Amino acid sequence: MDDIVKQALAKWPNVPHCYGWLALDARGNWRMRDERAQHLNLPGDKLTNAALVGFITRNYAADERGCWYFQNGPQRVYVELEATPYIARTDPSAGWLLHTGTALGPLDAALLTDAGALILRSADVFAQLDDRDGADVLPRLRLNGAPVDDEVLLEWMAGRAQGALSLDGVAVERIAADQLAARGGFVSVPSAPAAT
Repeated sequence: MDDIVKQALAKWPNVPHCYGWLALDARGNWRMRDERAQHLNLPGDKLTNAALVGFITRNYAADERGCWYFQNGPQRVYVELEATPYIARTDPSAGWLLHTGTALGPLDAALLTDAGALILRSADVFAQLDDRDGADVLPRLRLNGAPVDDEVLLEWMAGRAQGALSLDGVAVERIAADQLAARGGFVSVPSAPAAT
């Protein structure tokens, strides 16, 4: 966390949190969601200012509920997740690279949703593969140790084909897309906790 953020937290500890205004899309882009975008359920405007994107990325964390947020000075700006808390890409030198610019690390698990999204887990990091990297990664999938063609993969995803699917030697599990948040321990659309 940036020092300026720590100082602001100390100076103003009770600033209300913000919900609905920031999102992370399935390609790792931060999106600002104004009132119109929220009302019409639009993705919002992609943030392109490098300094702002860097500031958000450096101050990105999760709370005890599994809600992800950007600590903006004394205020937490909660993030709506289109997919998972992190988005992974392939990188020739780093291997798996997160949207934050850090390496994912060795894979502990891989999951494939019924919608075709590939999810990678390393330690406590849960990341969906950017769909633009699918063409590079899908040929690395193996079913019972052999390359798998698209038709058979679709059958496997639907549960109509059996066998052990793997990615780079790591077993791939089937998962329903609507089960990802529970499995990954994150909240896709954070909201304010109920008053007690």
